[in-house]
Amino acid sequence: MATQLRVTKPISQMWFAPGSLVSIPDVSWQEFETILQELGEKRSARIAYSHGTLEIMVPLPEHELPRDLISDIVKILLKWTGRRYQPFGSTTFKREGAAGVEPDACFYIEHYQQMIGRRRLEPDDPPPDLAIETDVTSKTTLGAYEAIGVPELWIYASSALKIYLLQDKHYIQSDTSPTFPDIPVTAWISQAIDRAWEVGSVQALEEFAGKLEA
Repeated sequence: MATQLRVTKPISQMWFAPGSLVSIPDVSWQEFETILQELGEKRSARIAYSHGTLEIMVPLPEHELPRDLISDIVKILLKWTGRRYQPFGSTTFKREGAAGVEPDACFYIEHYQQMIGRRRLEPDDPPPDLAIETDVTSKTTLGAYEAIGVPELWIYASSALKIYLLQDKHYIQSDTSPTFPDIPVTAWISQAIDRAWEVGSVQALEEFAGKLEA
C-alpha cells in the first residue's frame, strides 16, 4: 500500500511562469495574511482572495501596456472634467476576514482629500472609487471587489473593456461609466489600446485627448 507524503513548501520559493493563474481553495484568513507577508511587497505576482479561495496571478509582459494606458486615460479624463483625485496604484485592499485584492490601478475621487498623505491604509479608510483590472475575469476577483465595496470596476480583457457597477452588494455590467457619463469609455479605451500597439502609447494618448477637444 502506497504511503502519501505531504510536501509543504513556502509560496515564496515557488516559481510561476508569466501568464500563470493559480487557484488555491480552503485558505483561511490567517493563512492568507501569512502568505501576503511571505510574498512581500516587491513582487510581480498579484493576489485575490474571496470566500476562502486564494488566486495568485503573474501578468504577461503585454499586460503592462493596457494597464498603464488605461490609468493615464483616467487621469486625462479627470483633468478634463476638472476633478481632483488621489491615485493608489496596486495597493492591497482588504476586508478583515473576508477578502483581499490588488488592482492594477485605482483612484480616489470623491474621497481624495481623505487619502492625501496616506502611506498605509487605515482600518476606516473607504474603498477606492474606481479600480482597474486587466486580463482578470475570475469570480474570486469579482467577489473580492464586491466584499470590499468598490463602487466602480473596469476590467479590460480579450481586447474589450467592461464596466461593473456595485448595486446591492453585487456587480452589474453597464454600458456607461457614472464617473464619466458623457464619454463612450468602453469604445474609446479599446480603440486607444489598439492604437498604442500600432503607434505607441504617447501618440495614442495624444489622439485620445484630441477626441475630447473635438
